Amino acid sequence: MSKITVHCEKAPKAIGPYSHANIAGNLVFVSGQLPVKDGVLEKEDISKATGYCMENIASILESAGSSLAEAVKLTIYLTDMKQFSLVNEAYGKFFEGNYPSRVCIEVAALPQGVSVEIDCIAVKK
Repeated sequence: MSKITVHCEKAPKAIGPYSHANIAGNLVFVSGQLPVKDGVLEKEDISKATGYCMENIASILESAGSSLAEAVKLTIYLTDMKQFSLVNEAYGKFFEGNYPSRVCIEVAALPQGVSVEIDCIAVKK
């Protein structure tokens, strides 16, 4: 099985040596996405930040020939679990039933001082 690297013009540029996503077989593995929109990091509003992470994931999945409807697993990294309900509410707006599996983990810190980062595994259409 070969690996195909995905680069998405709509998503923020990687801040390190990694790809937006990789396709292996019929699975798309999206790297963790920070809350960036139009080149600006969202560090204050966790609801907006979650939405920006999800929008970036959606763009990358589209570039890979998939979509959020094909997502099978997401991992959410939070620096403050007290914000879980706000994150959950914002996240939920991106799905209509048939939700993917998910993990939410509290971490000590995230890159560039953000409060949320999300990665994804999806099926390629």
